[in-house]
Amino acid sequence: MKHSPQNPAPADAGHRRSVKPVIVYPTETLPHAETHIYAEARANLEPVEEVVVAPRDAEAFLVPAGHFFRIVSMEGPQVGDLNLWNAADLNERFFSGKTRALHGTHVGVGDRLWSNLPYMRPMATITHDTLDWYGWDDDGGGIHDVIGTRCDPYTNKLLSGDEYHYCCHSNLIRALARERGMSFDEAEPLVHDVLNVFMCTGFTRDSHQYFMKASPVRPGDFLEFFAEIDLLGALSTCPGGDCSSGHSSDAAKCYPLKIKIFRPTNGLATEWRPAQLSDYSRQHIAGD
Repeated sequence: MKHSPQNPAPADAGHRRSVKPVIVYPTETLPHAETHIYAEARANLEPVEEVVVAPRDAEAFLVPAGHFFRIVSMEGPQVGDLNLWNAADLNERFFSGKTRALHGTHVGVGDRLWSNLPYMRPMATITHDTLDWYGWDDDGGGIHDVIGTRCDPYTNKLLSGDEYHYCCHSNLIRALARERGMSFDEAEPLVHDVLNVFMCTGFTRDSHQYFMKASPVRPGDFLEFFAEIDLLGALSTCPGGDCSSGHSSDAAKCYPLKIKIFRPTNGLATEWRPAQLSDYSRQHIAGD
């Protein structure tokens, strides 16, 4: 709440505010990342494909289950917006809100990107992050957030009155439409809230508004994932560049990003299996 209070504080206001918080989703019983399996697998990786995403654009890519993929900074500080789908069923896609509720506002090594309901399974696991040294800065900012939704032309029009056609939302739609031979109208509902790769963000302490600041990413930095199922991904290079000043315009200096896909050459431990769909019984929802 940012407005001035209209009502006096009650006598027990201090007591009400002092109630201790409770974690909404304790994660002790989650199926945690099999770190030893990933460590063994990534010790010997064979590159199988590279995709370069031009500035203010997006590209789609496929990652088979059991493979790794990296998003790599190439030439300068640049953030990217990532969408993920089940390659065989686009109705199953990355659920940033539940990922945020489970792992926090910013994700790192060992955290998983979860799919939407009713599928609810890990789609990918973060296995390496060259920016893990950053932690939390003095402004409360961190890297790789699942807070922001993606820059889009509708909000930009609402706030500025301008029409801009290279927002991440628009870029991701075009990439998905090209990959699957869809129309723009067919692809748009499938584009979803993103993982903001390399983006430095947080909430202001006074108004609790979402902020961004210059990303610390530099050429050679990368964020690596392990595909828990067959994935179709799309990555947009944000028109805000390093997001130090703004987005949804051509004002910022932007750079390409690279997606590198790897196959483990020593195989995977026998106990690894692709992630399974939620086993929750839906019969009571259906009224049976």
